[in-house]
Amino acid sequence: MFYMSGKIWIARDYLKCSGCRRCEIVCSLHHEGEIWPEASRIRIFMLIPGLEVIHLCTQCPEYPCVKSCPTLALSINEETGAVVVDKEKCSGCGNCIKSCPGEIPHLHPGGKYVVICDLCGGDPQCVKICREGGWNALWITKKEFFKNTFKLYARKPEEMTRDLAFNLYGDLIEVEV
Repeated sequence: MFYMSGKIWIARDYLKCSGCRRCEIVCSLHHEGEIWPEASRIRIFMLIPGLEVIHLCTQCPEYPCVKSCPTLALSINEETGAVVVDKEKCSGCGNCIKSCPGEIPHLHPGGKYVVICDLCGGDPQCVKICREGGWNALWITKKEFFKNTFKLYARKPEEMTRDLAFNLYGDLIEVEV
């Protein structure tokens, strides 16, 4: 188990992501007991070939998803800072998805509840597999180091893809996603 005192956060470097999707696979294995990328708490979007966008909970300081839940199915793990879903209480209403600036929570494909990254209880499997593969697109850091940058990561995949394309190609191409 990875240990770091204080709340942790999964930092990401979009330029290092190879799009291998091993993070989705290991996440679904960890949470579902089978390879089921659609049920993964981390997702990789490739809206433009060759540009992979890592999409997972940014643990917004205000936790709008938690505040929007009418059934109190979402809570915050005080030790890690991760959002925890009580699938027995979750009605699948989608309020958390709508309130999230990145629309990161998504409905579980096999149930009537949402899935959100829970940091694997403090030992994120996606980070381990990314490091094992040598890509290092994901790493664990203290949440406090990124307290002012959450809005950069809590965005829709289309917005992040546009920014990534501009970063790589400048204004040479017009990006329509």
